[in-house]
Amino acid sequence: MHLSRRNFLKGLGATTVALPMLPSLNAAAQSGSYPKRLLVFFSANGTIPNRWRPDGTERNWTIGANDILAPLIPHQDDLIVVEGVDMISTRFGIGDGHQKGMAHMLTGIEMLPGPFQGGGNAGTAGYAGGISIDQHIANEVHAGQKFKSLELGIQCGNPTNWSRMSYAGPDQPIAPRTSPYDAFDAIFGDLTADPFGVERLRLKRQSVLDHVKDDLSRLETKVAASDRIRLEAHTTAIRDIEQRLLTGNEFGIACEAPDMGAMIDAGQNDNFGPVGDLMIDLAVMSFACNLTPVASIQWSRSVSNVHFGFAGVQARHHDLSHEGDDNTTAVNQLVQINQWYATKFARVLERMKEIPEGDGTMLDNTLVLWVNELGKGNSHTRNDMPFILAGSCGGYFETGRYLTYIDDPHNNLLVSLANAMGVQTNTFGNPNYCSGPLTGLL
Repeated sequence: MHLSRRNFLKGLGATTVALPMLPSLNAAAQSGSYPKRLLVFFSANGTIPNRWRPDGTERNWTIGANDILAPLIPHQDDLIVVEGVDMISTRFGIGDGHQKGMAHMLTGIEMLPGPFQGGGNAGTAGYAGGISIDQHIANEVHAGQKFKSLELGIQCGNPTNWSRMSYAGPDQPIAPRTSPYDAFDAIFGDLTADPFGVERLRLKRQSVLDHVKDDLSRLETKVAASDRIRLEAHTTAIRDIEQRLLTGNEFGIACEAPDMGAMIDAGQNDNFGPVGDLMIDLAVMSFACNLTPVASIQWSRSVSNVHFGFAGVQARHHDLSHEGDDNTTAVNQLVQINQWYATKFARVLERMKEIPEGDGTMLDNTLVLWVNELGKGNSHTRNDMPFILAGSCGGYFETGRYLTYIDDPHNNLLVSLANAMGVQTNTFGNPNYCSGPLTGLL
């Protein structure tokens, strides 16, 4: 019969408390079981490849101080930067470049017919023709948490195939929650029901010895002076272990509803960053409270035209992304925009690193994937996609590496995500564009 450490302590009566501490209790205090989690992080409109890719080899590489990934330099040992993986599935089927990128990105399968007019002469297209990898994983690993998955978004726009990346199945897009306040109410509105809510807080504030203090007082009057000394020593030892349990890194100890601050307009362009920060905090704390195993944060949508004046860029993102490579002003501004997103990705990693788990942190038990619907904005290519992984997912991946591939299908990367999360499969999406897990990640 398995007993949690705290329930074991709570069950001790005064007589048992007076006994020498059992070695098994000390051993239990050193053990811990932490779930794996997946977080998908999306930004739009491609990248500037020569300002995105690091320099060097697999294990000896550097990020340029002025390049896109510069905000991630402090986290380099936690990253796997992946270059040369292509969305081969997008070479087939209907849809324009942005539509295909967004729909195939997490599904690896062609789009269905539908009403959404594409750019240029692309014609019309519908939603993706299959389930997305985040939902496939969530279906398999969900173990009774409040949410099978959480989809959070920042100014994602109306429901179209440009604005949806998660799919419950063919033609079943999942709308992200775009109000952080509605998301907070849904996630933490009944914190008393979560496994680390009121009970956790009560245990943090009240010693287990308080439950038996009356029994201890009566026992002290009935034993010899030498036994009272032994009793005091044992209760001191119990309180020491209890404090180590309550202030250490036991799973769930960090669970608390995040501070949402004063309410702001989630749809206002200049609140893009602050709303995203709230969504990051909600996602990380939902993991800390074991409310879901899978979450996503979608910044805007494909064809994102957010105005980045708050980041010093006096132009809209999508407009800039169509400028030529010889427009150095536009290139530098696109670098600024993508650096800004890199700071937000860094914020995710920092928040996770603040939460201790075992000998490491939450990030060690999590897989964070940064995705984009395009490789490069002005060409609409879906080759050489700027994929970045962070966290080892419980030691599954070897991080701190820069991996280069040649025309490997991104469906293989999706298979690797599933395998890392404990979902065994050798194919995902359209099997014609999948040959198994992506090599070299382990």
